[in-house]
Amino acid sequence: MIVVTTENVAGHRVKETKGQVFGVVVRSRGLGGNIMAGLRSLGGGEIPEYTQLLEEARKHAVDRLVKNAARMGANAIVMMRFDSAEIGQTMSEIVAYGTAVILEPVA
Repeated sequence: MIVVTTENVAGHRVKETKGQVFGVVVRSRGLGGNIMAGLRSLGGGEIPEYTQLLEEARKHAVDRLVKNAARMGANAIVMMRFDSAEIGQTMSEIVAYGTAVILEPVA
């Protein structure tokens, strides 16, 4: 499955637009991770516990995005984007979304 953030894919044209597609993930760090992250935040700088959480959540959201597009019969997703939000003080919502399409090579 081709997944791009652009509207077009070099050497291909959109044969059919299937529609909007998304993948949603809500994640929370465990109590130990939250405590470690809280302690690290006192010193400033990157908080690896949350960086890892968000990287994994984005990968999971893209996996779900691809599965949903495949169910629609698409072979590509164009204009893919991420959105995120906090739910409460311990959970993060990550959404990957885009347009599911069928691409064909340009002859």
